[in-house]
Amino acid sequence: MANLYLTEQGSVLRKTGDRLIVEKDDTVLLDIQCNKIDTVLIFGNVQFTTQAIKELFEHGIEMALLTTSGRLIGQITSPFTKNVDLRLAQYERYRDSSYVLRTSKHIVAGKIQNGVELLRRFSYNHPDRSLQEEARQLERLRDEVEKKERVDALLGLEGAAANIYFNGFGRMIVNPLFSFNGRKKRPAPDPVNALLSFGYTLVFNEIASLLDGIGFDPYIGFYHKPDYGRASLAADLMEEFRSPIVDRLTLKLINNRVFIPDDFFLHPKSGSLYLKREAMKRYFVEYERYLMEEFTHPATGEKTDFRRCFRTQAHRIAACIKDDGEYQPFHFDR
Repeated sequence: MANLYLTEQGSVLRKTGDRLIVEKDDTVLLDIQCNKIDTVLIFGNVQFTTQAIKELFEHGIEMALLTTSGRLIGQITSPFTKNVDLRLAQYERYRDSSYVLRTSKHIVAGKIQNGVELLRRFSYNHPDRSLQEEARQLERLRDEVEKKERVDALLGLEGAAANIYFNGFGRMIVNPLFSFNGRKKRPAPDPVNALLSFGYTLVFNEIASLLDGIGFDPYIGFYHKPDYGRASLAADLMEEFRSPIVDRLTLKLINNRVFIPDDFFLHPKSGSLYLKREAMKRYFVEYERYLMEEFTHPATGEKTDFRRCFRTQAHRIAACIKDDGEYQPFHFDR
């Protein structure tokens, strides 16, 4: 199933039977069955009826509210019975410093390794832009992960790895209309950073909703310490998917000229660049297509897609929490 993105300002989400409809000025813009939707994402001034919310609850569909620029405001979730045993085990593991450190090491190593894979794959396909030195530096840092004895030491190592990785990432942009001088989150000063931030927000939201639906407490993480309003466990699981999904998709959209600089606008108050509304709609199409594209899972050999991988990893960490096991992050080597 897929996400439903509602961006038409002034429209209204209603229900009829077991279907959702989106209307504006007495015109039906969309009519879709609830069983085809995982999550509804509402951007900006889109209204919804209480009957529509009840229908979402009955089907276990979550709703996320975002600004027109894509910043997550909050979520509306069904009060279904949660997995109490899983949450109790999660709280117990959170208080186990050895488990926290061990799991944090796997998360950081997995993130770095997937960055290495992207650099090496790009170098293979573009011999004129060798990134072997950056890949070797990242591999050395990845090997240092196991030696760290504190989570805060991992944070410093991850920061060093990110600097090396994004230096290489900038050299993977071959479209001369775009440039990238390093990762900058808030504000996003250029289109590349804007696309990265927007993609990370979408993936983070998907994982947070999934974790909540399975029965985790999404706000209790291991590598990412609990912080007010942040789903820290979702931040943990997201790390291994940054490079395989958002970074690769961003390169594809820019290098294949799906977007041009005119697709972005500057928000004066924040000083950040964002996608224009029509460009955002195109982004959703590309994002959905990329997440639903099938590939062979490198560990299981089975056909899968990224959304199924989200669920696989969520169940992996659930099993580790219950059994005090070793978490194995998703390794993408395409």
